[in-house]
Amino acid sequence: MPQPHLTTSAFEILGPIMVGPSSSHTAGALRCAQVAASLMEQPVESVRFVLHNSFAHTYRGHGTDRALVAGILGLATDDERIRDAFSLAEERGLAFEFVPGEDNEHLHPNTVDIEMRDRAGATCSVRGESLGGGRVRLSRINGIDVKITGEYDTIFVAHRDVRGVLAALTVHLSNRSVNIAFMRTYRTERGGAAYTVFELDDLPQGADLTDLLESLRAHPEVRIATLIRVPGAAPARTGTEISPSFTNAKELLACTKDLGGSLGAVMRAREESLQGIASAHAAMAQVIDAMRAETTAPIEHPARSLGGLIGGEAALVQQGAGSLAGVLMGAVQSNAVARAMAVLERSAAMGVIVAAPTAGSAGVVPGCVLAAAEAVDADDEDVAEALYTAAAVGLLLSLNASVAGAEGGCQAEVGSAAAMAAAALVELNGGTPAQALDASSIALGNLLGLVCDPVGGLVEVPCQNRNAIGVAAAFSSAQLALSGVGSLVPFDEMAIVMRDVGRALPSSLRETAKGGIAQAPSACAACAACSKA
Repeated sequence: MPQPHLTTSAFEILGPIMVGPSSSHTAGALRCAQVAASLMEQPVESVRFVLHNSFAHTYRGHGTDRALVAGILGLATDDERIRDAFSLAEERGLAFEFVPGEDNEHLHPNTVDIEMRDRAGATCSVRGESLGGGRVRLSRINGIDVKITGEYDTIFVAHRDVRGVLAALTVHLSNRSVNIAFMRTYRTERGGAAYTVFELDDLPQGADLTDLLESLRAHPEVRIATLIRVPGAAPARTGTEISPSFTNAKELLACTKDLGGSLGAVMRAREESLQGIASAHAAMAQVIDAMRAETTAPIEHPARSLGGLIGGEAALVQQGAGSLAGVLMGAVQSNAVARAMAVLERSAAMGVIVAAPTAGSAGVVPGCVLAAAEAVDADDEDVAEALYTAAAVGLLLSLNASVAGAEGGCQAEVGSAAAMAAAALVELNGGTPAQALDASSIALGNLLGLVCDPVGGLVEVPCQNRNAIGVAAAFSSAQLALSGVGSLVPFDEMAIVMRDVGRALPSSLRETAKGGIAQAPSACAACAACSKA
């Protein structure tokens, strides 16, 4: 099985770069549908989406419905046409419907069944799960339990369970110098229908790829062979061992001692090993550019959100900083809060943002890092190092806890973002790796138990204000750590604590809009009048 810590890119933590408002409910949903559609030989003609758990309760407010249709149409996660997916589907002759399913505690909180028919009349049913931060997993195809994550280039083959088929398929791949990283076969019964998933280090390009797929189809027992393309993950370079490697804070800290650098330096080295120096540099530059745009444009040109609950708040904070910063948050934190709130405004209007680590918490890291970088006159290399530090912390939380509100509440989203930002602030201010991890642990502890209760299922209220609180937590935690105030509970233990608290939260407080502020009378009244178009 693939090891997530070996294949997850820093830019899956600082990303995807996507259209808001939710990384799990918008970008993740789109990717589920995109992968599902790639299984069909012909363009999809009709599709039925059966939504479960959190998806069923918030799919309109989170833009999940538009994202699912956009995924079937083949749009990318950062394509601003996602908001127009319904009209695009009509133009292309795609029929679609949404059916809310029953809550099922045995399913992932963000689960959708995608039932498709293509223009040739072929049908396929796929179960997709959005894991948070835009990551996805296919768990069922045509009633057969599978596991496809898209972390590798993947070929899915449906065939009969008869002798010689697997040998023939692997020979076809070998003849074209394609190396199989992982291979799994699932079957209904001995001699019955079977499905084989090949996860590959790389694929031939152009005509060679076409020839490969045709050769696979030519085998008498193979009914279909389709390449699955999932954008976002940075593929490991063939033949390269990913190093340095770590799965927890203790190992990460040991890596800093080996390399003699910061958390960010370790994460940068890991990323360069994962996808190459030039590719990593280009990806980081793209993230920094996107963060600068998302944190400033809504302040300069405020716009109302899709639901109409927010819009213009970032500009108000910026305008009030002159008279209030001195006695309240201070100039730098006021700037960081305004920037963070701006990101949520852009996201809620289905604009392009960087999910860091999720869309619902996307303002905290760029708000803190860019405001602090200006204050200390940091250049882009310093900003990149701070963002790599944030990504290292986010990776640890993804591996050992959760960054998805549907799994762990808002503590998993804004709490994780605050922990990432706190470490980045320590990095920008010359702190040690140990102080950065202390700051992260303090931030997590101070936001422990924070619930996810989006009013009307929209990523607007209280999400925007909670990003401001996440900024405050990051600043105070960084100052404590840099002052020599450590965390009694080390980061690794605090991550487990957060994971367990998240599991203890009732489903009503985990992104379903069935509890907390979402059920307050004033919130319900406001939501009844808001726009979800």
